[in-house]
Amino acid sequence: MEYTQLGRTGLKVSRLVLGTMNFGGQTDEPTSHALMDAALDAGVNFFDTANIYGVSEHKGLTEEVIGSWFAKGGDRRDKVVLATKVYGDMTDDGSPWNVSSWPNHDRLSAVNIRRAVDASLRRLGTDHIDIYQFHHVDRLTPFEEIWQAVDVLIQQGKILYAGSSNFPGYKIAQANETAARGGRLGLGLVSEQCLYNLAERRAEMEVIPAAQEYGLGVIPWSPLHQGLLGGALRKEAEGSGARTKVGRSAAGLADPAVRAKVQAYEDLLEKHGLEPGEVALAWLLTRPGVTGPIVGPRTREQLDSALRAVELELSAELLAALDEIFPGPGPAPEAFAW
Repeated sequence: MEYTQLGRTGLKVSRLVLGTMNFGGQTDEPTSHALMDAALDAGVNFFDTANIYGVSEHKGLTEEVIGSWFAKGGDRRDKVVLATKVYGDMTDDGSPWNVSSWPNHDRLSAVNIRRAVDASLRRLGTDHIDIYQFHHVDRLTPFEEIWQAVDVLIQQGKILYAGSSNFPGYKIAQANETAARGGRLGLGLVSEQCLYNLAERRAEMEVIPAAQEYGLGVIPWSPLHQGLLGGALRKEAEGSGARTKVGRSAAGLADPAVRAKVQAYEDLLEKHGLEPGEVALAWLLTRPGVTGPIVGPRTREQLDSALRAVELELSAELLAALDEIFPGPGPAPEAFAW
């Protein structure tokens, strides 16, 4: 496994991030524990979760599964860089972005941050969270209040770093400029999780440049675009690939223009004898500013495939061909101004 610094911090993390969203839901606890053991054995030390992960009637289940794995001992907790998230409503079974069914039980007020971190620590069975991430932009809470809450958590030893997820570039700048003006204890934001992959490159316009400017590590989520880049058309022909029948992948395959790009992508990689999912991950590892993509395996086979991507070297010729199929938007402001 290769390691890199997380943004401008001194923290060393693996180039793959183990995403745990399926644990406790689509993946039962014994299988989840086995996958975490296998990832750790392979050198993956960066685990990502969120307080809302789990089945709808049991939000927090994923953190509990991770906590029961930590409780097995064997230095599991000491070896893991643990990241979780706060924002979503934990009190009802609706969308995590809905207005809370009870006041102050969602978003990023100092009250909810304090409540949410203590609840996550209990579920995870640990005394601290390495990277505490804001799962979404809170348009109602000023960053001065958010950083006040973060300072308290750092003083208490409950968190070490703060990160963001799904932030636009201007909010990354606003967050870190506010932190710098306030002389805060922490470093401001040190990481940003964003939707970024070959088929969805809009983050290259402003999010990734902002992250690089402020020294944030970029952690792409949905690196296979919900299966679209994992051999979707081949699996469709084989009658497999359930994930490609819903969400972003299904929407893409229903669009003739996107479908043609995916076909060209799979044809190109078949010519080179390469697996589409592994190439999609390897491509992200070549991108400036990227710390490592989040992979969310449900099986050991999927984890092994992701691990192979770290060792995969993509030629300049192949990278150029991928850019022809899935061209990026270009950096801002040139991409939209000139």
